[in-house]
Amino acid sequence: MRNRSLLMLTAIAAAGTLTLSACGSRAASGASGSSSASSATTVTIGVDAPLTGPLSALGLGIRNSVDLAIKTANKTNEVPGITFKIEATDDKASPQQGQQNATTLVADSNVVGVVGPLNSGVAVSMQKIFDEANLVEVSPANTNPSLTQGPSWGTGTKVRQFKSYFRTATTDAIQGPFAAQFVYTTLAKKKVFLVDNKLTYGVGLVATFKDEFTKLGGTVAGQDHVTSGASDYSSTVTAIKASGADVVYFGGEYPDGAPLAKQLKAAGYNGPVVGGDGMKDDTFIKLAGTASEGDYATSVGAPVESLDSAKTYIANYKAGGYTDPYAAYGGYSYDSAWSIIEAVKAVAAANNGKLPANPRQAIETAMAQVSFSGVTGQVSFDQYGDATNKQLTVYGVKSGQWATIKTGTFSG
Repeated sequence: MRNRSLLMLTAIAAAGTLTLSACGSRAASGASGSSSASSATTVTIGVDAPLTGPLSALGLGIRNSVDLAIKTANKTNEVPGITFKIEATDDKASPQQGQQNATTLVADSNVVGVVGPLNSGVAVSMQKIFDEANLVEVSPANTNPSLTQGPSWGTGTKVRQFKSYFRTATTDAIQGPFAAQFVYTTLAKKKVFLVDNKLTYGVGLVATFKDEFTKLGGTVAGQDHVTSGASDYSSTVTAIKASGADVVYFGGEYPDGAPLAKQLKAAGYNGPVVGGDGMKDDTFIKLAGTASEGDYATSVGAPVESLDSAKTYIANYKAGGYTDPYAAYGGYSYDSAWSIIEAVKAVAAANNGKLPANPRQAIETAMAQVSFSGVTGQVSFDQYGDATNKQLTVYGVKSGQWATIKTGTFSG
């Protein structure tokens, strides 16, 4: 256990839970990243996401949404005397690159928090580096439960792994079972073929789906693994067709899910492909074409377009000149950045309006008490650093577009 400043802990506790709104409603459209008032201190919020490569459609939405949050905070002088700036790094969805980026961000003493990464496998390579430096990391997209609750979470032994790690997205401990209930009960599919991409996210998601699906009475007709980035899935397609499965559940992202779905339909398989949040992007439909029709994916939270709390964020994003969509994690990225801003605000308030010389440990402590009304709803964290917002949504491809099918949460 690290030493804490008694004075800081007392001040933060006295301040109580933070409750300021962070819906982006304070900023004018296209607000500048510079504060209109002179600022004594400039601090950096880092971003780590795949900004190039197959998953950049998601990563760019993360970066842009953090940029919008920073512009909002600076425009409104959210933390008096402090100006925020962004430092975005490209992990290319590679754990090795993510580890290098974490080291670079830690070495910059101006960085007070980091939003990201997208991939759970990348997070594994970064967590210890950030934690040893007391540098807060808030992911808008990681869903593997072990990142927060440890490798034995599934047996009921939950141990927080890193005090610096938080996330605004809910986990696969809920997402997999939520999808299983939908497949078994709503779609009335009783025989599933499981496919994962051999990576942390995909393997974990399939495991939680499988556990719930079999508890409900469903049968696993077969299971296979594909190599992420491969183009030929013929052996997996053959196995699926021979299994007699009436549905395929895929654990992975859209660059692999789309060609799998396309090759399945071309081979005459008529069952739906169902995936998780890594599959739910418009790029899945673009890559799979008409073969995506009738497929499904779950994603974290409710669709932001349906939330009153997100209306101003959406309007400001569209007016902000961003050429890439905010995608699946835009609202969660904005809220992740704003949670760091709220923690910085609490630390400054507890220190006579100024940040201490090295504020990272105090910001890490303050994050546990952050609570505000955000783009995606109420944002706060539990004892593991997980989001307290547990909502999920099922989407289906209808007439070439993702349509909202059902929003709710898993009830075990």
